[in-house]
Amino acid sequence: METKEKMIQLSVKFNGRWIPLSLSADTTVKDLKSVLQPLTNLLPRGQKLIAKGKILDDQMNLNGLSKIQLIGSQGLHQGSGPIIKKESPDLRKTNYNKQVSVVKSQFERWKLTGVISLSDSGIKLIPQDVWNCGSSVRFLDLNSNSIEDVPEAVAALTSLQKLFLNANCITDESLSWKGLSSLKSLSLMSLSHNLLTTLPADLGALISLKELHVAHNYLTSLPDEIGLLVHLEVLKANDNRLTTITSRIGSCSTLVEVDISQNLLIELPETLSNLTNLKALHLHNNGLRSLPSTLLKNCTQLSTLDLHGTGITMDMLREFEGWESFDERRVLKHSKQLAFRVQGDSSSYFDEGADKS
Repeated sequence: METKEKMIQLSVKFNGRWIPLSLSADTTVKDLKSVLQPLTNLLPRGQKLIAKGKILDDQMNLNGLSKIQLIGSQGLHQGSGPIIKKESPDLRKTNYNKQVSVVKSQFERWKLTGVISLSDSGIKLIPQDVWNCGSSVRFLDLNSNSIEDVPEAVAALTSLQKLFLNANCITDESLSWKGLSSLKSLSLMSLSHNLLTTLPADLGALISLKELHVAHNYLTSLPDEIGLLVHLEVLKANDNRLTTITSRIGSCSTLVEVDISQNLLIELPETLSNLTNLKALHLHNNGLRSLPSTLLKNCTQLSTLDLHGTGITMDMLREFEGWESFDERRVLKHSKQLAFRVQGDSSSYFDEGADKS
Protein backbone atom coordinates (compact mmCIF):
# COMPACT_ATOMS: atom_id res chain seq x y z
CA MET A 1 0.00 0.00 0.00
CA GLU A 2 1.39 3.39 -1.03
CA THR A 3 2.25 5.69 1.86
CA LYS A 4 0.75 9.15 1.67
CA GLU A 5 3.31 11.95 1.85
CA LYS A 6 3.17 13.83 5.13
CA MET A 7 2.31 17.50 4.70
CA ILE A 8 2.56 20.50 6.99
CA GLN A 9 0.38 23.60 7.01
CA LEU A 10 2.24 26.88 7.27
CA SER A 11 1.34 30.58 7.22
CA VAL A 12 3.87 33.24 6.22
CA LYS A 13 3.18 36.87 7.13
CA PHE A 14 4.43 39.44 4.65
CA ASN A 15 3.46 43.08 4.16
CA GLY A 16 0.51 42.76 6.54
CA ARG A 17 -1.05 39.71 4.88
CA TRP A 18 -0.86 35.98 5.54
CA ILE A 19 0.19 33.54 2.82
CA PRO A 20 -1.18 30.03 3.57
CA LEU A 21 0.98 27.14 2.32
CA SER A 22 0.77 23.37 2.31
CA LEU A 23 4.25 21.85 2.05
CA SER A 24 6.00 18.52 2.29
CA ALA A 25 7.20 17.74 5.83
CA ASP A 26 10.81 17.54 4.62
CA THR A 27 10.76 21.06 3.13
CA THR A 28 13.74 23.19 4.18
CA VAL A 29 13.89 26.96 4.68
CA LYS A 30 15.80 27.19 1.39
CA ASP A 31 12.96 25.34 -0.37
CA LEU A 32 10.42 27.65 1.24
CA LYS A 33 12.22 30.71 -0.10
CA SER A 34 11.94 29.31 -3.63
CA VAL A 35 8.21 28.76 -3.09
CA LEU A 36 7.79 32.32 -1.82
CA GLN A 37 9.70 33.91 -4.70
CA PRO A 38 6.82 34.04 -7.25
CA LEU A 39 4.31 34.83 -4.48
CA THR A 40 6.14 37.87 -3.16
CA ASN A 41 8.48 39.02 -5.95
CA LEU A 42 11.39 38.67 -3.50
CA LEU A 43 14.53 36.88 -4.59
CA PRO A 44 15.57 34.10 -2.14
CA ARG A 45 18.70 35.99 -1.14
CA GLY A 46 16.54 38.97 -0.24
CA GLN A 47 14.27 36.99 2.10
CA LYS A 48 14.74 36.94 5.85
CA LEU A 49 12.48 34.37 7.55
CA ILE A 50 11.85 34.69 11.28
CA ALA A 51 10.07 32.28 13.63
CA LYS A 52 9.92 32.28 17.43
CA GLY A 53 12.21 35.30 17.52
CA LYS A 54 15.03 33.69 15.52
CA ILE A 55 16.24 34.07 11.94
CA LEU A 56 15.88 30.72 10.16
CA ASP A 57 18.92 29.16 8.50
CA ASP A 58 18.53 27.87 4.93
CA GLN A 59 19.24 24.26 5.90
CA MET A 60 16.68 24.14 8.71
CA ASN A 61 13.62 21.92 8.44
CA LEU A 62 10.18 23.48 8.89
CA ASN A 63 8.82 20.81 11.22
CA GLY A 64 7.25 22.29 14.34
CA LEU A 65 6.66 25.68 12.73
CA SER A 66 3.21 26.99 11.85
CA LYS A 67 3.76 30.74 11.54
CA ILE A 68 6.72 32.55 9.97
CA GLN A 69 7.40 36.23 9.35
CA LEU A 70 9.03 37.29 6.08
CA ILE A 71 11.07 40.48 5.84
CA GLY A 72 12.35 41.54 2.43
CA SER A 73 15.67 43.27 1.85
CA GLN A 74 15.36 46.46 -0.19
CA GLY A 75 16.73 46.16 -3.72
CA LEU A 76 16.58 42.34 -3.80
CA HIS A 77 13.16 41.95 -5.33
CA GLN A 78 11.94 40.87 -8.70
CA GLY A 79 9.33 42.66 -10.71
CA SER A 80 8.19 46.12 -9.68
CA GLY A 81 8.61 45.31 -6.01
CA PRO A 82 7.08 43.16 -3.30
CA ILE A 83 3.50 42.13 -3.92
CA ILE A 84 1.13 43.95 -1.61
CA LYS A 85 -2.62 44.03 -1.21
CA LYS A 86 -3.97 45.96 -4.17
CA GLU A 87 -6.85 48.38 -4.18
CA SER A 88 -9.47 48.60 -6.89
CA PRO A 89 -7.91 48.72 -10.38
CA ASP A 90 -9.50 52.14 -10.95
CA LEU A 91 -6.38 54.05 -11.97
CA ARG A 92 -7.67 57.52 -11.19
CA LYS A 93 -10.06 58.75 -8.51
CA THR A 94 -11.81 61.22 -10.80
CA ASN A 95 -15.30 60.56 -12.11
CA TYR A 96 -14.78 59.22 -15.63
CA ASN A 97 -18.36 58.59 -16.68
CA LYS A 98 -18.67 61.69 -18.81
CA GLN A 99 -18.82 61.52 -22.57
CA VAL A 100 -16.87 63.77 -24.92
CA SER A 101 -19.09 65.89 -27.07
CA VAL A 102 -17.50 66.17 -30.49
CA VAL A 103 -18.47 69.30 -32.36
CA LYS A 104 -18.51 69.34 -36.14
CA SER A 105 -15.44 71.57 -36.43
CA GLN A 106 -13.42 69.19 -34.25
CA PHE A 107 -14.55 66.20 -36.26
CA GLU A 108 -13.57 67.92 -39.50
CA ARG A 109 -10.17 68.85 -38.04
CA TRP A 110 -9.58 65.23 -37.06
CA LYS A 111 -10.30 64.10 -40.61
CA LEU A 112 -8.19 66.87 -42.15
CA THR A 113 -5.08 66.39 -39.99
CA GLY A 114 -5.36 62.66 -39.29
CA VAL A 115 -4.52 63.38 -35.65
CA ILE A 116 -6.89 62.66 -32.74
CA SER A 117 -5.68 63.61 -29.28
CA LEU A 118 -8.04 62.79 -26.40
CA SER A 119 -5.54 62.12 -23.61
CA ASP A 120 -6.60 63.16 -20.10
CA SER A 121 -10.12 63.84 -21.35
CA GLY A 122 -11.94 62.05 -18.55
CA ILE A 123 -13.65 59.52 -20.81
CA LYS A 124 -14.73 55.96 -20.24
CA LEU A 125 -16.01 55.29 -23.76
CA ILE A 126 -14.25 56.09 -27.02
CA PRO A 127 -16.49 58.50 -29.00
CA GLN A 128 -18.19 57.02 -32.06
CA ASP A 129 -16.88 59.93 -34.13
CA VAL A 130 -13.36 58.53 -33.71
CA TRP A 131 -14.37 55.44 -35.66
CA ASN A 132 -16.35 57.56 -38.13
CA CYS A 133 -13.10 59.25 -39.18
CA GLY A 134 -12.09 55.94 -40.72
CA SER A 135 -9.04 55.85 -42.97
CA SER A 136 -8.27 59.54 -42.31
CA VAL A 137 -6.74 58.80 -38.90
CA ARG A 138 -3.00 58.24 -38.63
CA PHE A 139 -2.42 59.13 -34.96
CA LEU A 140 -4.73 58.31 -32.03
CA ASP A 141 -3.88 59.30 -28.44
CA LEU A 142 -6.24 58.04 -25.73
CA ASN A 143 -3.76 57.99 -22.86
CA SER A 144 -4.73 58.58 -19.22
CA ASN A 145 -8.46 58.07 -19.29
CA SER A 146 -10.65 55.35 -17.81
CA ILE A 147 -11.36 53.48 -21.04
CA GLU A 148 -12.39 49.88 -20.53
CA ASP A 149 -13.54 48.87 -24.00
CA VAL A 150 -11.64 48.98 -27.30
CA PRO A 151 -14.23 47.57 -29.72
CA GLU A 152 -13.87 45.85 -33.05
CA ALA A 153 -14.78 49.20 -34.63
CA VAL A 154 -11.09 50.13 -34.31
CA ALA A 155 -10.64 48.16 -37.53
CA ALA A 156 -12.17 51.14 -39.37
CA LEU A 157 -8.95 53.09 -38.82
CA THR A 158 -7.21 51.36 -41.69
CA SER A 159 -4.44 53.98 -42.02
CA LEU A 160 -3.64 54.21 -38.31
CA GLN A 161 0.11 54.32 -37.65
CA LYS A 162 0.38 55.18 -33.94
CA LEU A 163 -2.01 54.11 -31.17
CA PHE A 164 -1.63 55.23 -27.54
CA LEU A 165 -3.84 53.59 -24.91
CA ASN A 166 -1.61 53.93 -21.84
CA ALA A 167 -3.03 54.30 -18.33
CA ASN A 168 -6.56 53.11 -18.87
CA CYS A 169 -8.57 50.19 -17.47
CA ILE A 170 -8.28 47.81 -20.41
CA THR A 171 -8.55 44.07 -19.72
CA ASP A 172 -8.02 41.01 -21.94
CA GLU A 173 -11.75 40.68 -22.52
CA SER A 174 -12.37 44.33 -23.37
CA LEU A 175 -9.67 44.66 -26.03
CA SER A 176 -10.73 43.58 -29.50
CA TRP A 177 -7.70 41.92 -31.04
CA LYS A 178 -9.83 41.03 -34.04
CA GLY A 179 -10.09 44.74 -34.74
CA LEU A 180 -6.48 45.57 -33.86
CA SER A 181 -5.00 42.77 -35.95
CA SER A 182 -6.44 44.29 -39.12
CA LEU A 183 -4.41 47.49 -38.70
CA LYS A 184 -1.68 46.66 -41.21
CA SER A 185 -0.14 50.15 -41.14
CA LEU A 186 0.27 50.29 -37.37
CA SER A 187 3.90 50.96 -36.46
CA LEU A 188 3.54 51.86 -32.76
CA MET A 189 1.13 50.41 -30.21
CA SER A 190 1.32 51.43 -26.56
CA LEU A 191 -0.79 49.59 -23.98
CA SER A 192 1.26 50.22 -20.84
CA HIS A 193 -0.33 50.70 -17.41
CA ASN A 194 -3.44 48.62 -18.03
CA LEU A 195 -4.83 45.33 -16.70
CA LEU A 196 -3.72 42.87 -19.38
CA THR A 197 -2.69 39.34 -18.40
CA THR A 198 -2.04 37.92 -21.86
CA LEU A 199 -1.27 38.88 -25.46
CA PRO A 200 -2.95 36.64 -28.06
CA ALA A 201 -1.62 35.10 -31.24
CA ASP A 202 -3.33 37.92 -33.18
CA LEU A 203 -0.40 40.13 -32.22
CA GLY A 204 1.60 38.47 -34.99
CA ALA A 205 -0.73 39.97 -37.61
CA LEU A 206 0.58 43.49 -36.95
CA ILE A 207 3.21 43.12 -39.65
CA SER A 208 4.28 46.80 -39.71
CA LEU A 209 4.77 47.14 -35.96
CA LYS A 210 8.08 48.78 -34.99
CA GLU A 211 7.36 49.60 -31.34
CA LEU A 212 5.38 47.58 -28.80
CA HIS A 213 4.88 49.01 -25.31
CA VAL A 214 3.11 46.74 -22.81
CA ALA A 215 4.88 47.70 -19.58
CA HIS A 216 3.15 47.77 -16.19
CA ASN A 217 0.53 45.11 -16.88
CA TYR A 218 0.13 41.57 -15.51
CA LEU A 219 1.54 39.56 -18.41
CA THR A 220 3.05 36.16 -17.58
CA SER A 221 4.39 35.41 -21.07
CA LEU A 222 4.70 36.73 -24.61
CA PRO A 223 3.11 34.78 -27.48
CA ASP A 224 5.23 32.77 -29.92
CA GLU A 225 3.71 34.89 -32.68
CA ILE A 226 5.81 37.85 -31.58
CA GLY A 227 8.44 36.25 -33.79
CA LEU A 228 6.36 37.28 -36.80
CA LEU A 229 6.98 40.96 -36.07
CA VAL A 230 10.00 41.14 -38.34
CA HIS A 231 10.11 44.96 -38.28
CA LEU A 232 9.94 45.32 -34.48
CA GLU A 233 12.65 47.65 -33.15
CA VAL A 234 11.53 48.44 -29.59
CA LEU A 235 9.93 46.07 -27.08
CA LYS A 236 9.05 47.40 -23.64
CA ALA A 237 7.49 44.73 -21.42
CA ASN A 238 8.98 45.73 -18.08
CA ASP A 239 7.05 45.61 -14.79
CA ASN A 240 4.91 42.59 -15.59
CA ARG A 241 4.78 39.02 -14.26
CA LEU A 242 6.79 37.40 -17.06
CA THR A 243 8.19 34.02 -16.04
CA THR A 244 9.45 33.03 -19.48
CA ILE A 245 10.45 34.58 -22.81
CA THR A 246 9.57 32.65 -25.95
CA SER A 247 12.50 31.46 -28.07
CA ARG A 248 10.70 32.95 -31.08
CA ILE A 249 11.89 36.38 -30.00
CA GLY A 250 15.09 35.48 -31.83
CA SER A 251 13.22 35.97 -35.09
CA CYS A 252 12.72 39.68 -34.37
CA SER A 253 16.06 40.46 -35.97
CA THR A 254 15.45 44.22 -36.19
CA LEU A 255 15.10 44.70 -32.43
CA VAL A 256 17.29 47.55 -31.16
CA GLU A 257 15.99 47.91 -27.60
CA VAL A 258 14.42 45.33 -25.28
CA ASP A 259 13.22 46.13 -21.76
CA ILE A 260 12.02 43.10 -19.80
CA SER A 261 13.23 44.36 -16.44
CA GLN A 262 11.33 43.91 -13.20
CA ASN A 263 9.69 40.60 -14.04
CA LEU A 264 9.99 37.05 -12.68
CA LEU A 265 12.50 35.66 -15.17
CA ILE A 266 15.06 33.09 -14.10
CA GLU A 267 16.45 32.31 -17.56
CA LEU A 268 16.52 33.67 -21.10
CA PRO A 269 16.36 31.78 -24.42
CA GLU A 270 19.60 31.25 -26.30
CA THR A 271 17.90 32.72 -29.37
CA LEU A 272 18.23 36.15 -27.79
CA SER A 273 21.77 36.01 -29.19
CA ASN A 274 20.25 36.17 -32.69
CA LEU A 275 19.35 39.83 -32.18
CA THR A 276 22.42 41.20 -33.92
CA ASN A 277 21.02 44.75 -34.11
CA LEU A 278 20.37 44.93 -30.37
CA LYS A 279 21.87 48.01 -28.70
CA ALA A 280 20.14 48.08 -25.30
CA LEU A 281 18.96 45.20 -23.11
CA HIS A 282 17.34 45.99 -19.76
CA LEU A 283 17.10 43.04 -17.38
CA HIS A 284 17.31 44.50 -13.88
CA ASN A 285 15.32 43.05 -10.98
CA ASN A 286 14.85 39.54 -12.33
CA GLY A 287 15.97 36.21 -10.90
CA LEU A 288 18.55 35.65 -13.62
CA ARG A 289 21.81 33.86 -12.81
CA SER A 290 23.11 33.49 -16.34
CA LEU A 291 22.84 34.93 -19.85
CA PRO A 292 22.66 33.25 -23.27
CA SER A 293 26.18 31.95 -23.82
CA THR A 294 26.83 33.81 -27.09
CA LEU A 295 24.97 37.05 -26.28
CA LEU A 296 28.05 39.29 -26.01
CA LYS A 297 29.78 37.54 -28.90
CA ASN A 298 26.89 37.76 -31.39
CA CYS A 299 25.21 41.02 -30.42
CA THR A 300 28.00 43.20 -31.72
CA GLN A 301 26.09 46.47 -31.34
CA LEU A 302 25.06 45.94 -27.73
CA SER A 303 26.35 48.78 -25.54
CA THR A 304 23.75 48.97 -22.74
CA LEU A 305 23.19 45.94 -20.53
CA ASP A 306 21.37 46.55 -17.25
CA LEU A 307 21.69 43.63 -14.82
CA HIS A 308 21.25 45.29 -11.44
CA GLY A 309 19.24 43.26 -8.97
CA THR A 310 19.98 39.95 -10.73
CA GLY A 311 22.35 37.14 -9.78
CA ILE A 312 24.79 38.11 -12.54
CA THR A 313 27.89 40.01 -11.43
CA MET A 314 30.60 41.91 -13.28
CA ASP A 315 33.05 39.08 -12.59
CA MET A 316 30.67 36.64 -14.31
CA LEU A 317 30.28 38.96 -17.30
CA ARG A 318 34.02 39.13 -17.81
CA GLU A 319 34.04 35.38 -18.41
CA PHE A 320 31.75 35.64 -21.43
CA GLU A 321 33.19 35.42 -24.93
CA GLY A 322 32.90 38.85 -26.51
CA TRP A 323 33.25 40.70 -23.21
CA GLU A 324 36.22 42.80 -24.33
CA SER A 325 34.45 44.20 -27.39
CA PHE A 326 31.26 44.81 -25.44
CA ASP A 327 33.24 46.59 -22.72
CA GLU A 328 34.81 48.91 -25.28
CA ARG A 329 31.40 49.81 -26.71
CA ARG A 330 29.81 50.59 -23.37
CA VAL A 331 32.78 52.71 -22.24
CA LEU A 332 32.75 54.57 -25.56
CA LYS A 333 29.03 55.24 -25.24
CA HIS A 334 29.50 56.56 -21.73
CA SER A 335 32.36 58.79 -22.85
CA LYS A 336 30.17 60.33 -25.57
CA GLN A 337 27.43 60.96 -23.02
CA LEU A 338 29.90 62.66 -20.70
CA ALA A 339 30.88 65.06 -23.45
CA PHE A 340 27.43 66.64 -23.17
CA ARG A 341 27.43 66.94 -19.39
CA VAL A 342 28.87 69.51 -17.08
CA GLN A 343 32.09 68.31 -15.51
CA GLY A 344 31.53 67.26 -11.91
CA ASP A 345 27.80 66.64 -12.36
CA SER A 346 26.79 63.70 -10.16
CA SER A 347 24.83 62.22 -13.05
CA SER A 348 28.11 61.46 -14.82
CA TYR A 349 28.88 58.50 -12.53
CA PHE A 350 29.80 55.47 -14.62
CA ASP A 351 27.29 52.73 -13.86
CA GLU A 352 28.80 49.44 -15.00
CA GLY A 353 25.43 47.80 -15.51
CA ALA A 354 25.79 44.87 -13.07
CA ASP A 355 26.30 44.48 -9.35
CA LYS A 356 29.84 43.97 -8.13
CA SER A 357 29.04 40.83 -6.14
